Amino acid sequence: MEYFAQQLINGVTLGSIYGLIAIGYTMVYGIIGMINFAHGDVFMIGAFLALIVYLALIAIGITFVPLALFLVLIVAMALTALYGWTVERVAYRPLRGSFRLAPLISAIGMSIFLQNYAQVAQGARFKPLPPVVPGGFQFGAAEGFVVNVSYVQIMIVVTTIALMAGFSTLVAKTPLGRAQRACEQDRKMAALLGVDVDRTISLTFVMGAALASVAGLMYLLYYGVVDFYIGFVAGVKAFTAAVLGGIGSLPGAMIGGLLIGLIETFWSAYFSVEYKDVAAFSILIIVLIFLPSGLLGRPEVEKV
Repeated sequence: MEYFAQQLINGVTLGSIYGLIAIGYTMVYGIIGMINFAHGDVFMIGAFLALIVYLALIAIGITFVPLALFLVLIVAMALTALYGWTVERVAYRPLRGSFRLAPLISAIGMSIFLQNYAQVAQGARFKPLPPVVPGGFQFGAAEGFVVNVSYVQIMIVVTTIALMAGFSTLVAKTPLGRAQRACEQDRKMAALLGVDVDRTISLTFVMGAALASVAGLMYLLYYGVVDFYIGFVAGVKAFTAAVLGGIGSLPGAMIGGLLIGLIETFWSAYFSVEYKDVAAFSILIIVLIFLPSGLLGRPEVEKV
């Protein structure tokens, strides 16, 4: 039972990171109906920026960890949001009126560019970070097994819950959220009613990139290492989570992220770790066979 509890904690932690990235996918798809395949690499850029900012703060003498992490979070979110805004302006806005495959190809090109940009700027080797938030809690053991809950895991889960609640409130009760929902239903009619569609779409990319930077910081703190390729792997998993939960649904993206994290963790714990990705994608296929719109997705209605 203790072993199961440990894997449950690990799975929820990993799933929280996937969920934060998946929200960016689902927000962009909900408004413009396109998948931003560069979003995983924006997450990678956020992780690198968090590492650089943290090391810079330590170098200038800011060693109080809570203050340093707060500053890292603010700066990384701001800089990564700028990358998200740039991706929208360069890869999406010029092609918004083109055929549907054009923005998709452009996003893939932007993904490759960001990967190579990070590789050239930071090198191809792994960039390690010593443990920043050590320690945690231990719970009683049976047959010598101890359940460990680290402070980093608690911080990741609490941060994810807070951000999920905040963004859900923003979408449901603020003018920006109403503008996003209007653009999701019909961009042309929203524009006729006075909604600044370009600004709304840009802010959606900015919000998704900011969330990806938070996920990047959490990934850095949890694993203690980053490299230029983590964006591709995590991006594919987060996109899978968004589809599993129902692309276009914020709660669905988070639920999908948690499910992918739990499936990977439990499969690795009880079966062969080499096939954890196979298990995750197999569950996705099974769910989509019976629920083509995902767990919380709504069937797309064809406008005529």
